[in-house]
Amino acid sequence: MLSHKTIISTLLSILLFLPVFAQADNLMPTVPKAKAKANPETLCVRDVKVMRTNHMEFLMHQRDETMRKGIRTKKDSLAECITCHVSKDDEGKFASYGDDEHFCSSCHNYAAVKIDCFDCHNDKPTAASKTGSTVK
Repeated sequence: MLSHKTIISTLLSILLFLPVFAQADNLMPTVPKAKAKANPETLCVRDVKVMRTNHMEFLMHQRDETMRKGIRTKKDSLAECITCHVSKDDEGKFASYGDDEHFCSSCHNYAAVKIDCFDCHNDKPTAASKTGSTVK
């Protein structure tokens, strides 16, 4: 059987740490929400939950189809993702990959995931590249 001293010390410990438990939500990091340039009424090529979980597999599949078989489609192409999801800021400039404001970076930075897509591919919409409005 527990002694009164043990019970009292346990209760005091709980009371001391109660403020920490009450603020536990504040201690958790905020998961970023990527901004979409596309009309919210317009759906992505797949459901958002599916894309968040499997987007890399779709991109890799598209890469394999294009590079190995010469099949080019827009549905899962990186360029199409960038065209819809990377938008201008209030000053009319596009964020570069690595900036927290960039659609891909907003989650990849949070998750500490390094990708090398933009070593070769443009991190801004193609139309922006042609008009010279990119800032890299």
